[in-house]
Amino acid sequence: MSNQELKLIKSHKEDKQGNSGSTSTIAVLDKPKTKKPPLYRVIILNDDYTPMEFVVYVLQAFFGFSRDKAQQIMLAIHTHGKGVCGIFTKEVAETKSTQVNNFAKDNEHPLISDIEQVEEENDR
Repeated sequence: MSNQELKLIKSHKEDKQGNSGSTSTIAVLDKPKTKKPPLYRVIILNDDYTPMEFVVYVLQAFFGFSRDKAQQIMLAIHTHGKGVCGIFTKEVAETKSTQVNNFAKDNEHPLISDIEQVEEENDR
């Protein structure tokens, strides 16, 4: 079986005089309570050397943004020092951040991407 739990519930019936009657057992399959995995933001940090057009290209190529949306995010990165490119599970966020960093390095740009955990809400 998977992560499901099988519970047996016994029921005992007595007749009208209180004498022992029949016993029956029912099997109930409980679904496990799964917790959502923690999520992580992929962020790009501003630097003074990477061309803005390169950042726009990275946002389009690695995160699937339209040109207009990529330009908006690039301007937020430039203005605020960093910008969020997406929110993913840890493994996906790490992969995307690594891909961006390697691509920037291969193209001789100092662009840096990183991940940060999204704070959990009480019951998402």
